[in-house]
Amino acid sequence: MEIYSIGFTQKTAAEFFTALNSNGVRRLLDVRLNNRSQLAGFAKQADLPFFLDALCGATYEHDLRLAPTQTMLDDYKKHKGAWETYASRFNALIAERRIESSLDRSSFLVPTALLCSEPTAEHCHRRLVLEYLHDHWPEIVIHHL
Repeated sequence: MEIYSIGFTQKTAAEFFTALNSNGVRRLLDVRLNNRSQLAGFAKQADLPFFLDALCGATYEHDLRLAPTQTMLDDYKKHKGAWETYASRFNALIAERRIESSLDRSSFLVPTALLCSEPTAEHCHRRLVLEYLHDHWPEIVIHHL
């Protein structure tokens, strides 16, 4: 089972949708806490379902179980907290949420990409989600687009 991750910042719409389509992604799972910002451009929650269907034949879902809390996000982004602290807190949160049990594993049989805003997965919670899932679902293969 292959699962992808992608961030939309520092990408044009053409780069973003081409990356999804060329990798066969047919389901975009939005893991952002806040997905309605006008700053998101083509990646606003209101527009993504249309673009994904029209350009990639893909569906859109938003799952807050895979998002940080607002406090956690503010401590890291607004108050310039350390990545290591954020990562530790987020990993504890998804363990508490037992995402490995609460997610429908079969839904990932459809080629899926986790979406967040960070341009790379290095300092993004989408990477943490995938690494956590890999620890519990060792058959998954992770690809960061």
